Amino acid sequence: MNTAQNPKPHLNIPTSRFLVVGLGTSGYWAARWLAEEGANVTVSDIKETSQLDPDVLKELRGLGVTLETGGHHKETFMNVDAIVMSPGAPLETPFIRAALQNKIPVMGEMELGAQHVDTPMIAVTGTNGKTTVTTFLGQMFENAGYDVFVGGNIGTPLTAHLAQGKKADYLVVEISSFQLDTIRHFNPEISIILNISPDHLDRYADYQAYIQSKLRIFENQGAGQTVILNADDPVLSKITPPTGTAVFHYGLKKKEGLDAFIEKREIVSAVKGESRFNLNAFFLAGSHNLENLLAVVLAGEVLHLPSAPIQKTINEFKGLPNRLEYTNRVNGIRFYNDSKATNVDAAVRAVQSFDDPLILIAGGRHKGSDYRPLVEACRGNVRGAVFMGESANLLADAFTGEIPFSLAASMQDAVARAYDLANRGDIVLLAPACSSFDMFENYNHRGRAFKDAVEDLSNDR
Repeated sequence: MNTAQNPKPHLNIPTSRFLVVGLGTSGYWAARWLAEEGANVTVSDIKETSQLDPDVLKELRGLGVTLETGGHHKETFMNVDAIVMSPGAPLETPFIRAALQNKIPVMGEMELGAQHVDTPMIAVTGTNGKTTVTTFLGQMFENAGYDVFVGGNIGTPLTAHLAQGKKADYLVVEISSFQLDTIRHFNPEISIILNISPDHLDRYADYQAYIQSKLRIFENQGAGQTVILNADDPVLSKITPPTGTAVFHYGLKKKEGLDAFIEKREIVSAVKGESRFNLNAFFLAGSHNLENLLAVVLAGEVLHLPSAPIQKTINEFKGLPNRLEYTNRVNGIRFYNDSKATNVDAAVRAVQSFDDPLILIAGGRHKGSDYRPLVEACRGNVRGAVFMGESANLLADAFTGEIPFSLAASMQDAVARAYDLANRGDIVLLAPACSSFDMFENYNHRGRAFKDAVEDLSNDR
C-alpha cells in the first residue's frame, strides 16, 4: 500500500527528555524502549514504590530511568521534551494542560510506537468485538503464511514489538478510545471500525465525545489507504471518512453499497469480482460475530489474500475466553461466560445471541450508561436475572416490573441464585453490562470466578 503521501514523523529520541506517565504494561515498555534508544527517561506514577513491581523498578533503574512515585509533580511535566501517557491516565489534569500550553507534545504509547514502525498496520477499533477481530485477523495472516504482530490494546504494546526487535510482514493492533485520545500522527494502512455504542461515559463528557474519539482512527489517513466500516451500525452508516481513502462497507444482509454481506450461509465479497466463503463450519454464536467475521474477510480481500487461508480461518477460529464462552452443563442447564460484555450494548448482543430461555447475571461498576436497551432486549427470552456489584440497585430499578430478579453478594451467590431460577434446557448467561473493578481485578478475573462457581455447582460444593 502506498503511504508516501502520509509520511510518519520520527521523534528525535537519543538524548531527548521523555516523561512516561503511568507504569502499567504500556508505560513499562515505552520507558524501556525509549531508554534503550538513548533517551533520558523519567517515569511518574501515583502509586507508592511499595505498590509497584520491584523487578520492573530494578530493571528500569538499571537502564538509567528516573522514577517518581507516590504522585506527580508539575516541574517534572514542564522539564521534558515529550510526554507519553498510559491509556488509563487522565488527560484533563492541570499538569497536562500546562504542558500543552508550553507546547510540549503529549502522546500515547501507541502513537509513540506507530511513529517508529514501517510495517503495514491494520488497526481495529469499536465499542465491542475489537479483541475478537484483532485475534481473528492475526490467525488469518498466519494461515496465509505471513509473520504477523498482534497487539496494542489486546495485551502486547507496540513499543514491546520495537524493543524486542522482531520483524513482521503485518502489524494488527487493537486500539481503544483512550489510546485514540492521545494520537497525533497515527496513520494505519487499514482502519476498521466495528461499531459504536455508548460506553465509558464516566470518562467522556457525553456520547458524542466518545464517538469523536473512535473516529480519530482514520483522521490522518489519505490516498492509498483503506477504511472498513459496518454499514449496519447507526453511527457508522452516516460517517464519511477522509477524501482519497478507499472505503469498504459490510452488513449482514445484501443491499446497495455493500462490499461484503451474507447470503444463504455464505459471505459474499465484491472486492475482487465476487468471492464466496462458506459459513457451515463457523463456530461462534450471535449475529455480532457474523458482523465481526465480515470485517475480517473484507480486510483479507482488500489485501488480496488467497481465498483458501481466509476460508481455513473461518472454519477453525474458535473464539476467545470470556466472550460467549461455553462453560459447562449442570443438570441440563448450560452456562455461558461473557464477562467481556463490559457495557450495555455488549450485554444486549450477548442476550440476543440465544433463542433458548435465559437467566441473566449482570452488574459491576456502573459506567454511566442507560440500562433501558438491556431491559428491552430481555423482554423476549430472559425469564429471570441476578444482579451483583455496585450497579445492582441501578439494574434493579431498571428491571422492576419487567422480569423477576434477585440481588447477590458474590459471584458464587449469583451463580447459585441463577441456577435456582433456571429450568432444564435454560441457559445461565454472565453478561455484566458493567466493568469488573468493583469486585475483581479485571474481566478475566471475573470470568474465572464465574467458571469456578459453575464448577463448584457441578461438583455439588
